[in-house]
Formats: sequence, structure tokens, C-alpha cells
Amino acid sequence: MTPEDQEETQPLLRPPGGRAPRSRRVFLAAFAAALGPLSFGFALGYSSPAIPSLRRAAPPTPRLDDAAASWFGAIVTLGATAGGVLGGWLVDRAGRKLSLLLCTVPFVIGFAVITAAQDVWMLLGGRLLTGLACGIASLVAPGFHLAQLRRPSIYKPFIIGISLMVFQQLSGINAVMFYAETIFEEAKFKDSSLASVVVGIFQVLFTAVAALIMDRAGRRLLLALSGVVMVFSTSAFGAYFKLTEEAPSNSSHVDLLAPISAEPAGASVGLAWLAVGSLCLFIAGFAVGWGPIPWLLMSEIFPLHVKGVATGVCVLTNWLMAFLVTKEFSSLMEVLRPYGAFWLASAFCILSVLFTLCCVPETKGKTLEQITAHFEGR
Repeated sequence: MTPEDQEETQPLLRPPGGRAPRSRRVFLAAFAAALGPLSFGFALGYSSPAIPSLRRAAPPTPRLDDAAASWFGAIVTLGATAGGVLGGWLVDRAGRKLSLLLCTVPFVIGFAVITAAQDVWMLLGGRLLTGLACGIASLVAPGFHLAQLRRPSIYKPFIIGISLMVFQQLSGINAVMFYAETIFEEAKFKDSSLASVVVGIFQVLFTAVAALIMDRAGRRLLLALSGVVMVFSTSAFGAYFKLTEEAPSNSSHVDLLAPISAEPAGASVGLAWLAVGSLCLFIAGFAVGWGPIPWLLMSEIFPLHVKGVATGVCVLTNWLMAFLVTKEFSSLMEVLRPYGAFWLASAFCILSVLFTLCCVPETKGKTLEQITAHFEGR
């Protein structure tokens, strides 16, 4: 057994000598570390309630048009891409603890710039800074030793890890979260701000459910189940937009980012709740599987000597895909119409289920040596 393998088997909460764990400090440290994901979750979700308000803003408050609204939602992921590379550099030189502390600086400055924004460029600059902080918190490493990709125990999990990140974003989750409030307004839901809170509650609740049942049900089963739920929910959401476009009282085109009247425009209560229910079902399905499990698998399938770098490349892929999907979401809605965009997401969800069943190994209860042997065919 190599020193790296011995380190992997050390208990996380109990020292090697068998002394009682210092539970208070351990859980305090875990709570402090969790504030990082909490912060970038807030940064990612901020655009959802902000975009509709900024689109209706009156001078001197900056006002977003279609193009600026699209950039406002997406530029945070572009900043995260750069921040991920910077995070890898920081960890090598400053360590994890100091890197986590330093990432608060662009968070604070970014939100301060957004608060004091006098024009659109300040809004975009603040979002870029918060995205930079998100990338640092995600801890992306900057490179790879390419020669090791020839080994099956390296390139197979590497392909799986990257594919999981691609499919996670192609499900449309970031686009849905960034534009959740606008989507609820388009669905003629009167209190769209409250609806966005409901979406957040669903996400937290079902992520907790996933954490409780993951080691019993297994990773593959939850990924497949999650994908199936997202297939039905995105299909239903597409059906909602198709039905509303065909209704006589609606126009032939729905602009999801256009300013919305505060009053309902003819959509029936039943169709409005179809939209809200579909979105909540999508969030629940994503939170059970495709939200947390790709990140968990990424930490389980890579050998120790390449884990940091390979994980960094996968997270970099995730942020790049998040930027592309979020930035082009509104354009996709214009080209394919809203129903077509959601049906395309449904098709990608179907592919994610097939990929899970065909390519993703079950890692529940397996050691790193067993997982490596699986990839090497032993």
C-alpha cells in the first residue's frame, strides 16, 4: 500500500491514536467551509430576482435590455472559470485555509460594486468579481500530466467526470435557476419572488433527502431516477409553453426575458400551476441526483496522485458549460421557442440517463483500489 493509499484510509473525525475526536472544532470548521458554497450559491441565484427588477428600473438606477440581462446572468460563470484557475494557483502557494479566506475579498467587493452601481458596466463588473470568488471557492487546479491519460484507470474516470459535468449543465439547471423568477412571471404566477423562495426550499429539502439515502440506494440508481424525473418535468414545462403559445389570447412568441406586466395575461390557473409544478419537480429531481452526485463521484473515482488536477479540470468544464448554457439560454429560446428549448433539455436528460446506465460505475461501498481495478478491467 502506497503512502497515498494509507492517507486515504485514515479516519476523518478520529486521530490515528484512537483519541476522542474534537467534535466541536471539527463541526465548526465544516460549518465555516460550508459558507463558501453558500456564498457562491447566493451569487449564482442573485440574478433570478434581480433581472426582472433591473429590466423595469427607472433612472438613475441602471436598466438592463435583452443583451445586458443575458450577460448579467451568465458573466458570473465566466468569472468563475478564471477564478477556478486562480484558486488552483492559490492553493499551491497559500494552502486551503488562506485561499478560502482570500476568496471573501472578491465576494465583498463584487457585491459592493453591484450595490453602488451607476451603470450597466458596474453591474457586470460586480457580477464578474463574485464569479471570480465562486471559482476560487470551487478550487480548480490549472493543468494535467497528459502522459497518464494513457492508463485506463486515469482516462476512463476522467472521461466520466467531464461527461457528468457536461450533462449536469445541459439539463438547463443554471439557466432555470438564473431566470427562475422571470419564468414564474411568464407563467403568470402573481408572487414570483415568493415562488423563487419555494424553489430554493425544494432544492435544500431534496438535497438533504439525497444525502440521507445516497449510501443506501447507490449513486447510479439516484442518477438514473433523477434524470427520469427531469425528463418528465422539462417535457411538461415545454408542453406548458406550447399550450400558452397556441392559446388565442397569447402572442405567437414568448420572450422569457422581456418585461412582464404585473397582471395575468390570459393564461389559465391550471396552466400556470403546470409551469410552477414542473419547475419544482425539476428542482427536486435535480437535487436528488444530478445536483450532488457528479461532485461526489468526482471525488471517488480518481486515483489520489491525480485527484486534485483531474478534479480541477472537471470543475473547469462545469463552469465553462454553465457559462455557455446561461449565456445562450435567451438566444435558444428565440430560435427554438420556449417549448423547444425545454424539450431540447429533455433530450439531453434522456442522454444523461443512458450514459449513467451504460458508463457510470457504482461506487457505493467500494474502496478506491476496487474502483481503480474496475477501470483497469481487473
